[in-house]
Amino acid sequence: MSDPNHSLVQQFVDYLRHERHFSPYTARCYGADLRQYCEHLAGQSNNGNGVDQQLSAIDTVGIRSFLTHLDGFGYSPATTARKIATLRSFYRWMQKRGHMQSNPMLLIRTPKQTKRLPKAISVDQVEKLLAAPDNRDTLGARDRAILETLYSTGVRVSELVDLNRNDLDFGGQTLHIRGKGKKERIVPLGSHALAAIRHYLTLLEPDPRFRALRDRSMTETAIPLFVNKNGGRLSSRSVRRKLDKYLKGAGLDPTISPHTLRHSFATHLLDNGADLRSVQELLGHQSLSTTQIYTHLSSMRLRTAYNEAHPRAV
Repeated sequence: MSDPNHSLVQQFVDYLRHERHFSPYTARCYGADLRQYCEHLAGQSNNGNGVDQQLSAIDTVGIRSFLTHLDGFGYSPATTARKIATLRSFYRWMQKRGHMQSNPMLLIRTPKQTKRLPKAISVDQVEKLLAAPDNRDTLGARDRAILETLYSTGVRVSELVDLNRNDLDFGGQTLHIRGKGKKERIVPLGSHALAAIRHYLTLLEPDPRFRALRDRSMTETAIPLFVNKNGGRLSSRSVRRKLDKYLKGAGLDPTISPHTLRHSFATHLLDNGADLRSVQELLGHQSLSTTQIYTHLSSMRLRTAYNEAHPRAV
C-alpha cells in the first residue's frame, strides 16, 4: 500500500486548508479521495516510478481507468461525482503550480445526477422536536437551546459548535457566525431561541459540574457557547447523537438531521414570504443558485395546497 502522505497530495491538502480556507473536514475528504486514487495508481504501476511521478504523468486514459475502477465499488452517482470533482480541483492546482503542462481532466465529464430536493419538515414537527428536551436540567436546557438555535438561524451544525460566548449579542439579538471559507455573517436570533439560550446559561453558571469553565471564562475569550458535560466544546457528531435521541423520544422520522433543520428554516421563511436574497444571506450561501433550490420546495407545497383546496384543480 502506498504512503498516505504523498508530497503532492499533502501540498494540495495544505493549499485547501491554508489558502482556500476549506474546513478541516472538507480538506480531509479531498485527501481521502486522493489517497484512494494514489493507491490505485500504485497498484497499476510496473515501471518503478513513485506516486508523485505517476500523478504528474497521468493522462486522460489513466483517469478513465481509475473511474472504471470506481465502478466496481458500486458508488452512487453523487459519490462518483464528488471524487471526480476532487480530481478536477487537484489537477487544476497541479497545472497552475507547474507540475504538469496539460490538465488530464479537461475531457472527463461528470455523470448526470438526479436532482435531489433538500428535505424539510413541517412546523408542527419542528415544534414537537423542540419540546423534546427536558430543560429543567443544565444539559437538557443546553439541548433545547441548540435545537432552537439551529431552527431559528439556519446555521450549519459545524457553525453552531464553533460558536463562542462572545459571538452572542443579547442586546442586538444576533449571533456572529464564522462560516465556510472564513466568511463571517451576522444572523438574527428569534425570541424563543434567545430565551432558551438565556435559560441554559442561567443553569450553567451555578452548576458545580462546570466550575472549571467559570474559572476559564475569567481569563479567556474563546469560551464555547455550547459545552459538553466536561465543559469542552461540543462536536458536530455529538449534536447529531443528541438529535437522534430526541427524534426517537418524540416519535419523529429518524432520518432527520441537523441539516434538515437548516432546510426547514429556509423553506419556512420562503413559505411565509421572505425574499430569496435575504434567505441567501441568512444561510451564508455564496451563490443565489444554491438558495434557489428551496423555491422548488415552496412551489411544491403551494401545488399540494392548491390541489387539495381548489375544486377544479384535479
